[in-house]
Amino acid sequence: MQKVTPCLWFNGHVNEALDLYKNLFSDFKVKEISYYTEAAPGETGSILTVVFEIFGQEFMILNGGPQYKHTEAISFTINCDNQEEVDHYWNGLTANGGEESVCGWLKDPFGISWQVTPTILPKLLKDKDPVKANNVMKAMMEMKKIDISKLKEAYNQ
Repeated sequence: MQKVTPCLWFNGHVNEALDLYKNLFSDFKVKEISYYTEAAPGETGSILTVVFEIFGQEFMILNGGPQYKHTEAISFTINCDNQEEVDHYWNGLTANGGEESVCGWLKDPFGISWQVTPTILPKLLKDKDPVKANNVMKAMMEMKKIDISKLKEAYNQ
């Protein structure tokens, strides 16, 4: 068991979220599921928690109810090696009610914030040439989904 596990508070839709993540992340694994008992405030027999794993990182979903909402203050970054990966995760997470934001940020249909980030982006932004880094930043600020070819074009101006 890892020492720190992010716990995502959900208000229902747990099975739908698990289906989305299972279909999107090739190495997705459900590790354990617990259910509400008669002693708990939820509906007896409904899912209480699910621990799942993506890319070796454990997450927990707590099916806790309507008291708390997700915000962009917490997000998960998916580091992508190429445009095909960016497109795969972006399109999968924004489908069926997800929301696009700016600079590679989005919310999935359950309100979880993600950053779909090509691994080349931080490299270009840290370039020793401030003009090149600034050009990349300007280009990124105009994007929703990150387009690697446009980043490279801005870098090479």
